[in-house]
Amino acid sequence: MTLEFVDTNVLLYAYDEGAGDRHDRAIELVGSLGRARRAATSIQILQEFYVNVTRKGAVPLSVTDARARLRMLSRWPTHSPLGHDVIAATEIAETHQLSFWDAMVVRSAIRMDCPVLWSEDLNAGQLISGVEIRNPFTE
Repeated sequence: MTLEFVDTNVLLYAYDEGAGDRHDRAIELVGSLGRARRAATSIQILQEFYVNVTRKGAVPLSVTDARARLRMLSRWPTHSPLGHDVIAATEIAETHQLSFWDAMVVRSAIRMDCPVLWSEDLNAGQLISGVEIRNPFTE
């Protein structure tokens, strides 16, 4: 089974009912990947999701609701970066002119053998070490 990596922004839109079309598309994508057991994430994504979903959006989630979402999302295959992943991310950042945090997301997608990384923050269509960046809001 081929996994697809989901970035924080896609998850946030899935829970932000004030996000209009982005909310609808994120719900569709996250639901589809989840049901097919093809979604992957990382510790970084789970952390970013929790912090942002409880502070941002039209109606931030309560800590209790956010924790419940984390319980569901943490059932997905999840990359837990190690020191060598941090070093590899610095190389990805330098080579592809990405922020360190975006490079960590890419590194996690690589480590999870995901051919697709769904993100609004990176350049759609870009291929980095076998991982294609796709923007679910422009497809």
